Amino acid sequence: MNKTFKAFIFDLNGTMIDDMDFHVKAWYHLLNDELGAGLSEEQVKVQMYGKNSEVMDRIFGKGHFSEEEADRLSLEKERKYQAAYLPHLKLIEGLGDFLEAARQKHIPMAIGSAAIPFNIDFVLDNLHLRKYFSAIVSANDVEYSKPDPETYLKAATQLRIAPQHCLVFEDAPKGVEAAFNAGMQSVVLTTMHEKDEFLQYPNVVDFAAQYSNTLIQKLLNT
Repeated sequence: MNKTFKAFIFDLNGTMIDDMDFHVKAWYHLLNDELGAGLSEEQVKVQMYGKNSEVMDRIFGKGHFSEEEADRLSLEKERKYQAAYLPHLKLIEGLGDFLEAARQKHIPMAIGSAAIPFNIDFVLDNLHLRKYFSAIVSANDVEYSKPDPETYLKAATQLRIAPQHCLVFEDAPKGVEAAFNAGMQSVVLTTMHEKDEFLQYPNVVDFAAQYSNTLIQKLLNT
């Protein structure tokens, strides 16, 4: 493994599983059909980052929904997403081998996601992945969402690895910015965003459509 990297931290949605289209559709129907936001799918894509409550605050204004109502709507959206995505649930190509190779080399790994535990558990339990991760940081564990570095700094602290030695796997510009703000380099999975959307971030070390053998060999030095 490149000696610079002593731990791997993974975003979840769009990074470990290619599910972002399902999130877009679930948000689109909730925001438009039930809440009357009148947004296009492209407008929904632009807004859907950070905590679910923050998405609704950006679209409808802070305080439009009570905390209880925002939580109810958030869970409703995630239930619809999970029902639609479950038949398609699988890791991005090559990730299973990557995780196992890293585990065999005793490289500590964490998840740092803006998802709520309900969605993280959905992925980890259905795909039997818990053995790979010694730390999990969810939306419920942080005060500030990406691009704030809190998610990734908490993951590094739990792994007991200095931030500069953690490599982040991300799919979104805000996530790469969070890694940059945490002093971490990042590999970008191009599941939803194009390379040119990341030009402003100097911490991107590679782009990949999947966890290819070349990428695995480069990072694990096998």
